[in-house]
Amino acid sequence: MSETNLQIQSLLKEDNTLEIALVEVPVPSPGADDVVVRVDAAPINPSDLGLLFGAADMSTATVGGDADRPVITATVPENGMRMMAGRVGQALAVGNEGAGVVVAAGESDAAQALLGRTVGIFGGEMYSQYRRANVMQCLPLHEGTTAVQGASCFVNPMTALGMVETMRMEEHTALVHTAAASNLGQMLNRICLADGVPLVNIVRKPEQEKILADLGAAHVVNSSADDFMAALTAALQTTGATLAFDAIGGGRLVSHILSAMESVAVSNMSEYSRYGSAVHKQVYIYGALDVAPTTLQRSFGFAWGVGGWLLPNFLQRAGTERMLRMRQRVADEISTTFASHYSREVSLAEALTLEAMGGYGRQATGEKYLIRPQQ
Repeated sequence: MSETNLQIQSLLKEDNTLEIALVEVPVPSPGADDVVVRVDAAPINPSDLGLLFGAADMSTATVGGDADRPVITATVPENGMRMMAGRVGQALAVGNEGAGVVVAAGESDAAQALLGRTVGIFGGEMYSQYRRANVMQCLPLHEGTTAVQGASCFVNPMTALGMVETMRMEEHTALVHTAAASNLGQMLNRICLADGVPLVNIVRKPEQEKILADLGAAHVVNSSADDFMAALTAALQTTGATLAFDAIGGGRLVSHILSAMESVAVSNMSEYSRYGSAVHKQVYIYGALDVAPTTLQRSFGFAWGVGGWLLPNFLQRAGTERMLRMRQRVADEISTTFASHYSREVSLAEALTLEAMGGYGRQATGEKYLIRPQQ
């Protein structure tokens, strides 16, 4: 194992620029309950881009350095500098999750048991050649599971499972999901089919409708279609869904979902109420594919809620037993229910090219990138 380690870092500078570079750092030694993992694969998720790009205007990005050690520089608008004031001067390592082989371990039994194993890791700093991690951050993968198969074993799988567990914890009976043809959306669809959970999938393109229909989705509605509200209302009437998870964030889609839920609830009331239905309708925003303001047109009574949903916060609320049960299911079904597919593999240096950044920065369905740090 090398004593040094190449790592992607994102630095916000006082001169209104963001600098993304490939930096050489030491490989830390493991503590008693730690392991050192040779990172073989790490996906680029939408949640990684907030730290990688920050509030920089990436249309201004230029590339310096050389092919082996590229340096990306982009301008940050004044309002972006205000939003990110707390990270000025800090070189932050990027990458929420990944997988690889444990090459060094601390002296505890738990750490030693992982030596030589392929594990998934969640905890940041994964766009690195080596990563030290506590054993509790590691998911031991079954023999024969590759690092590529296990690279996306946390963010999307645990989020999709977390949505279903949230539904159960809050006593809803069905779900709505937006941007539903995504990698995560396809996982959620497979979970719901397996578990018998009614799911309404919202997409915005006909080709995305086909993706989900081919996967056996029972309810797929297109938010760009002229009959969207009628189709959404019909799907909600059939499923009884009163809980939605929204990856979009901006615009009026959240408002439309709540209005359609209320329409169904009111149609089932035995008598009129000027306050609307007493059925609680909840939308959790967990993404920001649209950074515009979330606009609500109050046409859904008074029994409703809109909030944010973040995986680490959910896991704290869910408790250790539920979390471990979820993790085990991911390991057991990593090549089926939780299989991820990538449109392109890149090295650490190749990830810092304008061409690659333009690809994964689009966050388009079917364009998921995988970093291979050892290449």
